[in-house]
Amino acid sequence: MTRPYNFSAGPAAIPDAVLVEAASDMLDWHGSGMSVMEMSHRGKEFMSIYEEAEADLRELLAVPAHFKILFMQGGGIAENAIVPLNLSQEGTVDFVVTGSWSQKSFKEAAQFCKPHLAASAQSTQFTTIPSASSWQLSAQANYVHICTNETIDGVEFQQLPDLKALGSHAPLVIDFSSHVASRSIDWTQVGLAFGGAQKNLGPAGLTVVVVREDLLGHAMKHCPSAFNYKLVADNGSMFNTPPTYAIYIAGLVFKWLKSQTENELRGVAAMERRNTAKANLLYEYLDQSQFYENRVEKACRSRMNIPFYLRDESRNDAFLAGAKARGLLQLKGHKSVGGMRASIYNAMPIAGVEALVSYLQDFERHQA
Repeated sequence: MTRPYNFSAGPAAIPDAVLVEAASDMLDWHGSGMSVMEMSHRGKEFMSIYEEAEADLRELLAVPAHFKILFMQGGGIAENAIVPLNLSQEGTVDFVVTGSWSQKSFKEAAQFCKPHLAASAQSTQFTTIPSASSWQLSAQANYVHICTNETIDGVEFQQLPDLKALGSHAPLVIDFSSHVASRSIDWTQVGLAFGGAQKNLGPAGLTVVVVREDLLGHAMKHCPSAFNYKLVADNGSMFNTPPTYAIYIAGLVFKWLKSQTENELRGVAAMERRNTAKANLLYEYLDQSQFYENRVEKACRSRMNIPFYLRDESRNDAFLAGAKARGLLQLKGHKSVGGMRASIYNAMPIAGVEALVSYLQDFERHQA
């Protein structure tokens, strides 16, 4: 029996193969006599899980050796405080606000540093990304923060900004929660990347931080020890008990990603090609329809999160009920913006997008 297609923005769909393997391991992981949830995080069984997960993620994302990978907790929202606690030195931080999540980051940072609004797309209702040439960057910023994919608003940076070309020597901090592992990353442009795992890497509870080594050791004196990146790095993400089961599931997702192929491509490169095809299929239908609309500027549309609206919103409830009956779940848009949203992360097969487009066509035809 085919499972329904889950378009949730997060916690989001996990590959079927991963769920099947996790189910088979539930009572006894590899003959250990224990479930992963019961293991000591410092025992040899879990350490083997952890070490494989870290190595596989480093390979998948092509993370250079001079970056540390940290497995933490608290999600992206906690990182909105943890990053300034570690990097701001209570000074100025530049923010480019392109949607709901970067807006939250900007507001949270005010408790720990001097946030400076370098650019904002609020005047376009977050349907665009301000051109980098228009950013008003500070001369003494300790870092520049962007959200490279806005889950709610459906905008995505197609390329990372070259801050040096813009006259800034500050490191770039990126919130890549909702498109991590969906496309390649130019690490020469990045100082730190963070993201909650629950959108594209695994279950809620795990936060991934990838930080350049020279940015460690600058935490404020009042930064909690468990949030101090240097302490976490020095202790191999074991300063406190990590989210062990979430790391285990993420590790299975990493192995699944490594096994994915698309013609001659493998891993993240294969996923990038597949994600482009999925997004194009849905956008092409929405663009030709007089019944639905996507309001995001084409040049910055997200491949992962596609918000759309029925032009007659009195039909929203009927649309969602019909979608559920067809096995198309979690299509309601975020409460702050309304409408609909299809999140088509790595675990969403192209068959799921084809099923959604087929339903969009049928619903439009029957409502005409």
